[in-house]
Amino acid sequence: MLQAICKKILYGWMGFREDVTEDIPAKFIICLAPHTSNWDFLMGQLYSQAAGFHCNFMMKKEWFFWPLGILFRKMGGIPVYRNKKTHATDSIAEQAKEMDEFHLCITPEGTRSKNAEWKKGFYYIALKAGIPILLYGLDYEEKVIYCHRTFIPTGNIDKDLPEIKEYFRHFKGKHPERFAIE
Repeated sequence: MLQAICKKILYGWMGFREDVTEDIPAKFIICLAPHTSNWDFLMGQLYSQAAGFHCNFMMKKEWFFWPLGILFRKMGGIPVYRNKKTHATDSIAEQAKEMDEFHLCITPEGTRSKNAEWKKGFYYIALKAGIPILLYGLDYEEKVIYCHRTFIPTGNIDKDLPEIKEYFRHFKGKHPERFAIE
């Protein structure tokens, strides 16, 4: 029922379409970009429900105030404490290794503002857990949700990160002026 409602909203009322060629494995991280609006969160939630899988997400801890905190945690939200060294990537990677299924969506820009210095947590979680990164592009101009690439981290982030960023070059976020890869 929820899946049908989310499909109707996303593909019917909002007019988006899906162009996804990659399979959904049991364990993965979704790297979602561009992230230029709070609408991206809603789009991700609608898409995962419409596609029939549950996906956890990371969000700055400031959003986890009452009563939203209760709702976000129930939806799979993981608060991120950006001003503390919490070793979150190690902890999350260990959880991913131990679980039979693990689905996590991260927006690597870490903000809705223009930021070419992407956060690297998504990469290190995938590397440490030995799981793939699905590259999902959200294009508001074309009204398409894309995923044409699964990326396996090599451990050489200086080589891998520019390649990942390049994949997202042509996608237009809700506010394209807020997106940067270089």
